Amino acid sequence: MTISKTMEGDKLIIALEGRLDTVSAPELEKDLTGKLDNVSELVFDCENLEYISSAGLRVLLAIQKMMDDKPMKVTKVNEVVQEVFDVTGFSDIITVE
Repeated sequence: MTISKTMEGDKLIIALEGRLDTVSAPELEKDLTGKLDNVSELVFDCENLEYISSAGLRVLLAIQKMMDDKPMKVTKVNEVVQEVFDVTGFSDIITVE
């Protein structure tokens, strides 16, 4: 998986490409842990995310908790990833646009 980060002021946009699974999820979590203090908004661009596993969902939930009350959203989700969010109930937990 490829993780690309772009800062727009205090908004962090993370573009995910490939598969967010048991192999890549720990990398994403490690990459963001302790580095979100100056971020007021977090956006995951999932236009090129092919698949997300339960490990990926766990990391998104952990990162949402790290953001505290600051906004976090997932955008540009394909049908496969959206179905995982819907079936697991994550569509009700995180903001998906």
